[in-house]
Amino acid sequence: MGSEEPQRRKGTEITQADYRALSQFRYLIRRFLEFSQNAAKAVGLQPRQHQALLAIKGFPDGGLVTVGDLAERLRIRHHSAVELVDRLGEAGLVERRHSADDQRKVILILTQRAEALLAELSAVHLDELSRFEPMLTRVLSRRDG
Repeated sequence: MGSEEPQRRKGTEITQADYRALSQFRYLIRRFLEFSQNAAKAVGLQPRQHQALLAIKGFPDGGLVTVGDLAERLRIRHHSAVELVDRLGEAGLVERRHSADDQRKVILILTQRAEALLAELSAVHLDELSRFEPMLTRVLSRRDG
């Protein structure tokens, strides 16, 4: 995982409204993450487990997900992703299968239990996002409010 260097906007002055918008945006992110962590724990999952299930289910273009893909999506090291997948497997949430195209490649598949938990969590997350949407819209458009 490489870190990307932030790019500074050249020739533009940062205003007090910019600071307020950034502060409010980070606050809203923290509120949503706190909500998400509590929702995951309420159904018996650790937040990182929920994140992993969502990353697998929501992988771009519905593609097959490897441990390396999961590590990238969660922004964690490969060995940490292996440990997470091991715990998900022990909990009956993820199965490892060899790719039909390349037997050396291992694909991660959600179990029915994982699918059910993820559907339940996703429904409440989408509901919460709908409550956050007006606040996010204001922040992203840099309107006070």
